[in-house]
Amino acid sequence: MADRDIDEEKRTTLRRFAALGAASPLAGLGASGSAEAAETTSDARDAIVGYVASTPGAHFSKIRDDLSLGTGETQHHLRRLVDDGTLVFQRDGDYKRFFPAGRFSAFERTALGYLRRRTPRGMLVELLRNPGTTGSELADRLDVSRATVSGYASELDEAGLLSREDRYAVERPETLLTLVIRYADSFGPEAAALAAEADSLLRYDP
Repeated sequence: MADRDIDEEKRTTLRRFAALGAASPLAGLGASGSAEAAETTSDARDAIVGYVASTPGAHFSKIRDDLSLGTGETQHHLRRLVDDGTLVFQRDGDYKRFFPAGRFSAFERTALGYLRRRTPRGMLVELLRNPGTTGSELADRLDVSRATVSGYASELDEAGLLSREDRYAVERPETLLTLVIRYADSFGPEAAALAAEADSLLRYDP
């Protein structure tokens, strides 16, 4: 009975995200075998498309775990979706981050990758809210060490997301803020709180 409940929960999760992914003209292609196997394949593939559309920049393990898929199953479908041009990926250290094809610029993909990481996201959100915040202030507000902030600031600077010429300042803040607002639910409460302040923040000049 427990296994049946788990299978039903997985199917419900897949169908919820598959409803988002089914709009892709390439979603669901490649299913073969029995009707039941074809339905499962289509649900899984469409669910991955829908999940990545609503959570762009998600990495392999996040996709696998949130959709309750097996490792081999996830690898198979992601490979097919990349090969058929539905998804693209960008390397982020040890991670592969996945995005809907043709939707984001290189800058936006890089930004989304960092927004998927807790401390860099906290830094960017805080700097969008309070331009010019110092490294020490960021460390205090995020409850991390000054060295951690400095290390990520260096990465963000090299990635083109942050300027350190005077105080820390977000590069292309309106683009970053737009991404945070659009995908706030997938980033967590601090992003949702920032999204609620969007009307005033979109007009600031750091």
